[in-house]
Amino acid sequence: MRMTEKTRVAVLYGGRSGEHEVSLQSAASVIRHLDRDRFEVVPVSIDKAGRWQRHDLRRITQTADTALAIPPESPEVRLAQGADGRGRLVPLAGEPEEVDVVFPVLHGPLCEDGTLQGLLELTEVAYVGSGVLASAVGMDKDVTKRLAGLAGIPIAPYRAFTRRAYEGGAVSVQEIAASLRLPVFVKPCNMGSSVGIHKVKEWDALAAALDDAFQYDVKVLVEQGIDAREIEVAVLDGVPPFVSVASELNPQPHHDFYSYAAKYLDPEGASVDLPAKLTPEQMERVRALALEAFAALECSGLARVDFFLDRQSGAFYLNEVNTLPGFTAISMYPKMMEASGVPYPELLTRLVELALERHRTRRGLKREFAG
Repeated sequence: MRMTEKTRVAVLYGGRSGEHEVSLQSAASVIRHLDRDRFEVVPVSIDKAGRWQRHDLRRITQTADTALAIPPESPEVRLAQGADGRGRLVPLAGEPEEVDVVFPVLHGPLCEDGTLQGLLELTEVAYVGSGVLASAVGMDKDVTKRLAGLAGIPIAPYRAFTRRAYEGGAVSVQEIAASLRLPVFVKPCNMGSSVGIHKVKEWDALAAALDDAFQYDVKVLVEQGIDAREIEVAVLDGVPPFVSVASELNPQPHHDFYSYAAKYLDPEGASVDLPAKLTPEQMERVRALALEAFAALECSGLARVDFFLDRQSGAFYLNEVNTLPGFTAISMYPKMMEASGVPYPELLTRLVELALERHRTRRGLKREFAG
């Protein structure tokens, strides 16, 4: 990498998932807080049709208070392999430009599920966040819980099944009702930001909830509802990894649970206790579990690890692991890190440095066996 020039960071935002709008908000915050003394920001979007565009930074940030725009007339580009471990943005017309690292600020399928990470691996460019394996596993709530269970991390009872199994009669509402008790939560296995999630309080409402969840994914899970507190922990990679203090989300009663609307549409949708009101023993326990989950899923870079704390038993249950958590102005990952002594700009700098370090290590591995 060039030592006399700023590190060129391609901030990638948008995407083709149902969390496209959330990404526009996250990327606005990331671009606003990246250290301009060290980094040159190169904004690149993926629109809902899958088109990649390179944007003028000044234009998209002039009016971007909370969300970035995707100007349709910006030039279309392709990502290709550049020289010396860099990536190259190749426009349909004009000169290509190289970037040192890609910062994906995207959420949901085709963004944080390993597909994008595979493309970045093929181009051999450094990128922020987990690799293909951890990204794919973390995106699939069912597989996350299976691996967590094998690692001894507590999980709540649940059932996961495909649309084919459900529509073919291999799984029925009656069978689910016999194995779980109300309330239950219906979740698409490969979505985030609470998209497509329903809290079901009557078995008669389960079929409609499943129908809606299957609009977002071919596999869903039905999870045992727990009278629980929602606890989150942020993990930042390193030697050793840095684990934040935990926070607690308190959805307002009119939201019933921490839904998409409570997260992103209603500024009063939930209150936050940061740090969470836990005993020292509980805080130590949940931070240790977060680190165990980070390791079990082979995450790198960063992750937000979400837990349920059973009000009756005091037990923690893993909810999910987010390998590319939200970075909006109200997102919990940067807030937890800041409360733990890592300000937002420093956090972004460390994430870029971790990406470059991981990239150097992987490029140093042998790819041929000489015998």
